[in-house]
Formats: sequence, C-alpha cells, structure tokens
Amino acid sequence: MTSIGRQFPDFALTGIVSSDLDSAFKTFDQDSFPGKWKVVFFWPKDFTFVCPTEIAGFGRLAGEFADRDTQLLGASTDSEFVHLAWRQQRAELKDLPFPMLSDIRRELSSALGILDPVEGVAQRVAYIVDPEGIVRFVYATDLNVGRSPEEVLRVLDALQTGELCPCNWQQGEDTLEAA
Repeated sequence: MTSIGRQFPDFALTGIVSSDLDSAFKTFDQDSFPGKWKVVFFWPKDFTFVCPTEIAGFGRLAGEFADRDTQLLGASTDSEFVHLAWRQQRAELKDLPFPMLSDIRRELSSALGILDPVEGVAQRVAYIVDPEGIVRFVYATDLNVGRSPEEVLRVLDALQTGELCPCNWQQGEDTLEAA
C-alpha cells in the first residue's frame, strides 16, 4: 500500500459529475486540481450497503473540505456506467458535489497497492494528498466497516496547520511547541 511521504501515482480516470447522461462524464487526472489538497477515497463496490453511507457522509462535508481548499474524489473499480446508474437510483448520491471516479482497469488501485487479493476490488482506503502530490495520510478499514469522513476532515485540519498536533486535536485548539 502506498504510504505516507510517497508521491500519489499519476492517473487518468473517467468520473461521474452529474446524474444527467448528457453531462455525466469527465476525465480527471493528477493535474486536474492544481494547488489544491485532495482527499481520494476508495470504496469496494457500487450497489452495496456500507459504501453509500460513506459516500453520502463525504458529500455532506464537501463544503467543509472545499473551505479548506481541498478536492474530494471518490473511486471504485466499477465502471462509469455503473456509477451513473447507482447515482441515478440512490437519492443520497444523485447530487454529489464531487466526482465518482471509475478505476475499471484497476490501474490506480493497483499502483496504490490497495486491490483486495480475494475480492479483486479496491479496498476501503482514503488518502489525503497535499498540493505537491505527496501522500500525507492513509486511512484503511476492513471491507465491511465504514470510515469516518469527520476524522478525515480533522486530520486534514491538523496537517494544514503545519504544526505538531496532539491526540484528538480539533481545529482551533492549541498546537504543540517542540521543546
């Protein structure tokens, strides 16, 4: 698994940006959001039970991430057409404010080392990537356990301070002084 301090791999993936077939598809790559932080999170499969809870959770916090000059990007190994169908079917996914990327060829999930060897799908992993493309945070859970988008936001806040932050640090709290 790609670890902290490593360059996030180059990629070019089709993303779903709306539920309307005429404007749904757009290509995104590592240079699509210059100068921005990125949160790239993977889920195993569309049309499942845990995944939409996480995706909707990130969607509810999209404004908070945007306020921190951060672009959310969700991804799975399903095709862009499966993403579109799922988005059209599920009310909580219809108006997502971030792209759902298709890694159907499993190039990005393989480059990151997060392709599940048993299921053949992306593992449930989230990355915080700084504006220079360096991985600053990795958050992985079992395929059956959802992540906390609030925790990803908390860690992003801490990373953006550039300071030492204690356990459970929250935005606005004091950071630590090195002795």
